[in-house]
Amino acid sequence: MSMVANTDERAGAGEEPPDTGAAHPSTEDRHRLTATQGLAALSLDAMASVAYGPESIVLVLAAAGAYGLGFTLPVTLAIAALLTVLVASYRQVIAAFPDGGGSYAVAKRHLGRRTSLVTAASLVLDYVLNVAVSVTAGVAALTSAFPSLYADRLWICLAVLALVTGVNLRGIVESAKWFTVPTAVFIGSILTMIVAGLLRDAPASTEAAAGHASALAGNATTVGALLLLKAFAAGCSALTGVEAVANAVPTFRAPAAQRAQRTEVALGALLGVMLIGLSVLIGRFHLQPVEGVTVLAQLADASLGHNWAFYVVQFATVVLLALAANTSFGGLPVLMALLARDNYLPHVFGLKADRQVHRHGVLALAAVSALLLIFSGGDVNTLVPLFAIGVFVGFTICQIGMVRHWRQERSPRWRGKALLNGFGAVLTGVSAVVVTATKFAEGAWLIVLALPLMVAVFEAVHRAYGRIGDRLGLGRVPEPPRRCHSLVVVPVSSLSRLTSKALTAAVSLGDEVVAVTVAQPDAEGRRAAESLRRDWELWNPGVDLIELPAPTRALGGPIVSYVRDLSDRHPDNRVTVLIPEVEPAHVWQRLLQNQRGAVVAHAVRRGTDAVICRVRFRIG
Repeated sequence: MSMVANTDERAGAGEEPPDTGAAHPSTEDRHRLTATQGLAALSLDAMASVAYGPESIVLVLAAAGAYGLGFTLPVTLAIAALLTVLVASYRQVIAAFPDGGGSYAVAKRHLGRRTSLVTAASLVLDYVLNVAVSVTAGVAALTSAFPSLYADRLWICLAVLALVTGVNLRGIVESAKWFTVPTAVFIGSILTMIVAGLLRDAPASTEAAAGHASALAGNATTVGALLLLKAFAAGCSALTGVEAVANAVPTFRAPAAQRAQRTEVALGALLGVMLIGLSVLIGRFHLQPVEGVTVLAQLADASLGHNWAFYVVQFATVVLLALAANTSFGGLPVLMALLARDNYLPHVFGLKADRQVHRHGVLALAAVSALLLIFSGGDVNTLVPLFAIGVFVGFTICQIGMVRHWRQERSPRWRGKALLNGFGAVLTGVSAVVVTATKFAEGAWLIVLALPLMVAVFEAVHRAYGRIGDRLGLGRVPEPPRRCHSLVVVPVSSLSRLTSKALTAAVSLGDEVVAVTVAQPDAEGRRAAESLRRDWELWNPGVDLIELPAPTRALGGPIVSYVRDLSDRHPDNRVTVLIPEVEPAHVWQRLLQNQRGAVVAHAVRRGTDAVICRVRFRIG
C-alpha cells in the first residue's frame, strides 16, 4: 500500500503526530487530499442525498395523510441519531484501519474471511449503483427543467459519466478541485434556504407546487410501527456515502488518518444539520408532497421565493446529483486495490498511475456503470429499488466487527464504545431487513442474488492465485540458478535491417541461433521461399536458415511444431523465440502492420514453454 497508509502508528491510537509535509508536501503527497479536498471529493454522495432523503420519508408518511407527515421530524431525528453513531464508529474505523477498506478491513480482521467478502461485495454493488443512480437522478432533474432533452437522457447520462471518469483519471486531487465549487455552492444554498425558512412565519411562495396534484393518500392509513419503520428505512438512503471516507484513507495527505477523521466529522455535521433543518421546514410550512415537483424545490420556493435564488438551489442540486458519482470513484478503486492485494481480484486493480490513480479500478467502475445506464435507459426509477441495500449490509457488519474490536482491545471506556456500535448494528440491521423486504419485488431480489455470486467470484479468483502461487513456489526458497545451453529461434520472412538487428540480438542472447521461415504451400509461397534462400546465401550472416513447410497457410503452427521438436530432442536446452517487429512513429501507423509478430507470439505462447522475446525496431 501507499507510504501514507502506513505512516506513524500514533494516528491509529488517536494521538496528534506532527503534520510534516503539510506546508511543503512531497511530490507524491501533492496528489493526495487535504481534509477540505476530501470533503469535496468523497462527500458528494452523502451531500446529494439531502435532495431525496427527506422526500423519501415524506412519500412514505403521506400514506397516513397530513397526520402522518407530522412524524417527519421524529423520523429524521432518529436518522440523525443513527448518523451520529455511524460517524463516531467510522471515525474509530479510520484510526484503527489507516490502510483504508472501511467495513471490509474491519470484517476481515474480526469476523473472518467469508464475512469480509460479503462486506466487500455489498460495498462494490453500492458504489456501482451509486454512480448510476447519481448520474440518472442529476439528468432527471435537468430534463425536468428542460423537457425537450428527455428523449436524449441516456446519451446525456453517458456524457456525464464520461466527464466524471475523465476527471478522475487525472487524479483524485484534480477531481476534488473540480468539485469543490459545486459542493460549496450546494451546501451554502441549502443552509441559506434553511435559515431563511426559519425566519419566515409563512411560505414566501407556493408557485412551484401550483397546479400539481397532491400525493397524499386519499384513504389514509394509521401511523403504526411498520409505517414508521418504512419511513425510517426509506430516509436512511440519506446515509449512503458516509463510509466512503473510511474506505479511502490512503488518498489523504499525511497524517492521513487524522485528516480523514476530520473529514468524516465535518461530513456528518453538515449532513445532520441539513437533514434536520429541512425536516423542520417541512413541518413549519405544512408541506405536502405533490406529483412532478420535488420536496426540495417546494422548500426552496417557500423559503426563498420563486426568484433567482430558487433557481440557484435547483441548479446546484442538478450539478451535485450528477457529480455525486465521484464518491464511488474515490472509494471503490481503493477497495478494489485492497481486494487485489488479498488475491480476491486481479492484481492489475492494485496498480497506480503517475497521479496516484488506480486507473484500472476507475475504468472498470465506469464500464459497469455505463452498462447499468444502458440497461435502465437512463431511468432513475429502474435503479432506485436496487440502491442502498448493500450499504446497510456493510454498515451492520462493520458495527458488529467494531464490537468485537473493542472486546478484544479493551481500551479505556471500551464498554461504552462497544455499546454504541452494538446499538448502531441493531439500527442498521433492522433498516437492511426492512429495505430489502419492502423493495424485494421492485428489484431488490437482484441484490440478494448478486451478493453470493460476487462472493463466489472472489473465491474463484483467490483459488486461481493459490494454484499459481503453488506452481511458482511462492513463499519457498527456490533452487539456485544454473546455466544451460541457450538456443534462439528467429522467425524471418524477408531480408531487411529488421532481420539484421534481430539476428544481432539473437547471437548476443544465445549460444546457438537458427533462423526459420514458413514456406507456404502455393506457387507464390514457394517462389518467396526460394528468393529468400538465394538472398540469404548471398548475405551469409553466419546463421542457418531452415524452411518449415506449411500444410495450410497457417503461420504459427509450423513454428510451434519446430520448437516442440527442439524441446523434445534437447530437454536441457533453454529455447527462446525472438520475434522481430517494427515500432511505428505514430499510433495510427500500427493499423498498417500485418501483425505477423503478434500471431507467432500468440501461437508459441499457447503451444510451447519457450521464452518469447519481441524485439522492436523503432522507425523515427
